Amino acid sequence: MTGARPSAAEKRRTGERGSGSPGCAGRERRRGKGRGAAAEAAPGRKRRPELAAAAAAGSMSGAAGAGRALAALLLAASVLSAALLAPGESPERGADSAAQQDLDQKKHVELKMDQALLLIHNELLGTSLTVYWNSESCYHCLYQVLVNVSRSGKPGKPSIAAVAVSTQHGSILRLNDTLEEREVCRLEYKFGEFGNYSLLVKHPNNGGNEISCDLVVNKDPIDSNLPVSIAFLIGLVLIIVISFLRLLLSLQDFNNWISKAINSRETDRLINSELGSPSRADPLVGDTQPEVWRPSAPPSRLRCVDTFRGIALILMVFVNYGGGKYWYFRHASWNGLTVADLVFPWFVFIMGSSVFLSMTSILQRGCSKFKLLGKIAWRSFLLICIGIVIVNPNYCLGPLSWDKVRIPGVLQRLGVTYFVVAVLELLFAKPVPENCASERSCSSLRDLTSSWPQWLFILLLESVWLSLTFFLPVPGCPTGYLGPGGIGDLGKYPNCTGGAAGYIDRVLLGDDHLYQHPSSAVLYHTEVAYDPEGILGTINSIVMAFLGVQAGKILLYYKDQTKDILIRFTAWCCILGLTSVALTKVSENEGFIPVNKNLWSISYVTTLSSFAFFILLVLYPIVDVRRLWTGTPFFYPGMNSILVYVGHEVFKNYFPFQWKLEDNQSHKEHLTQNIVATALWVLIAYILYKKKVFLKI
Repeated sequence: MTGARPSAAEKRRTGERGSGSPGCAGRERRRGKGRGAAAEAAPGRKRRPELAAAAAAGSMSGAAGAGRALAALLLAASVLSAALLAPGESPERGADSAAQQDLDQKKHVELKMDQALLLIHNELLGTSLTVYWNSESCYHCLYQVLVNVSRSGKPGKPSIAAVAVSTQHGSILRLNDTLEEREVCRLEYKFGEFGNYSLLVKHPNNGGNEISCDLVVNKDPIDSNLPVSIAFLIGLVLIIVISFLRLLLSLQDFNNWISKAINSRETDRLINSELGSPSRADPLVGDTQPEVWRPSAPPSRLRCVDTFRGIALILMVFVNYGGGKYWYFRHASWNGLTVADLVFPWFVFIMGSSVFLSMTSILQRGCSKFKLLGKIAWRSFLLICIGIVIVNPNYCLGPLSWDKVRIPGVLQRLGVTYFVVAVLELLFAKPVPENCASERSCSSLRDLTSSWPQWLFILLLESVWLSLTFFLPVPGCPTGYLGPGGIGDLGKYPNCTGGAAGYIDRVLLGDDHLYQHPSSAVLYHTEVAYDPEGILGTINSIVMAFLGVQAGKILLYYKDQTKDILIRFTAWCCILGLTSVALTKVSENEGFIPVNKNLWSISYVTTLSSFAFFILLVLYPIVDVRRLWTGTPFFYPGMNSILVYVGHEVFKNYFPFQWKLEDNQSHKEHLTQNIVATALWVLIAYILYKKKVFLKI
């Protein structure tokens, strides 16, 4: 990340100063009554070279399209590993002066990822400074003390303090006179990772009581997003190459030429081999087996559903492994969305679709509802037990005991959500017509009208969520509070994290049985336990799964009617999207109900459901209708989702999913490790698929 540069208009307003220490190309500042602004001008900062490492590629042979795609995927992961771990360093525009190097040694601060070094030069005689810091992404937050800078003793001899500042988001710095508690200056700036900056606080040369604050870039930051760009480009090239090869193989002339060349070599090998047998079947001639990517399940199975599930699962594995330690691959601190916030609700959504499709198939095969109810209850019980006993984050606190066991969790919520939605559909299950187009009784809203009892139940559930969220009295907190607590809302409600949702969990489950490291603690410095998979949010996960059920009904009720399916997916996408617009006012924090993963707010559900319908709108015609894409490689983990999820959680700290890094503060090394680990789970899922091994509970 690099710091934001001022616009040309701002430069004209502020002017430029060329004076400064050697190695400083220029300096910009804004003058005003007690207010300064940040600017940027300086040569690059030379960061130590990363140690080289290379990962060897394993190739996987196979004539089928899926095998080629998987081999290419592993090759790409290896190439990416070598590319990202190749030695390199940031360019330097000029040599640093001996004085600056000596200053760095005296004021050395060991920087971590997403940090920059800020040197504060206080040239004000007799005035000590207190520097306060706030993040632009921290909504209505109290300023936090960053560092105290003592007063300057002599003219030309500034007092200097060194401190590390965050580079994830824009920073707001406020400098106060320590004794008088008055603001000296304020500035907003986006620091770059591993950059070196100086903030000069002094009286301008023209005299007077005016104070100026000049921000100077001593050494340029690195481009920490470069590894992500490289990974994206490698993936793009991989897609283009595979698509081109598939196009060539689809051409009859090219395919015949390849077959003749291979058959000729195979004939020569059999003639010259003592072990050759005329009765041995040629694997490339007369092979009537379907390609690997074709499903072995009945033709009615929808490949786009498994592909969507695989996409959500692989993204979940990647972000759970760390996502290269980038902030946008972690959960949002409170309101808003990051990549990590997308995957779980999508998995819940597609689970709802699968519930309806599989249940309908089982009932059509003659299974009784009572027997199916027993299977539903058993599966829900197993999901909850696996979540509590095996995949429990409180193991990091030591040996698990009932006193500290986390009761809510991802699999626990999936188990409860699955049970409610499956039982709801089982109670009101109706036969699905073979072809809606041939029946006059099949109205254009059959997928909705046939589910009116379920819709009534879901609306009642949502009314419960709204009533508890906005009307339940919470001791010490305002009614209807949706904030993070901590230093948010100017620190007025430090122990009110999550409002009613957090209060219900703490009363019914107890603090020790909740998640101890919520994402709100990072930015908002919350101190109370809060669980993003708590009781109240489970209501909206049920709503999310039921919207997935509606997607499954559309796919089944209007089977082979592509136009009708796409129209309904588009309608749902638009309706849910407009609902989100109304609830949020297209704002991260100012809406009626902000998008919030920690609360699983209803706007979060409508937004992610809108995205989910859009993804199905794209996947269905491409994967199941036109068959332009087989869903590889996401299809394979989508077919073994429980095994992949539980496995990646259990073995995440074991080699080869994790290894010792040369530089633990390097985004590119973490990103390489996480991509390779994720690719390994794709490979494992592919091997299990080929061997027809599927974990079912």
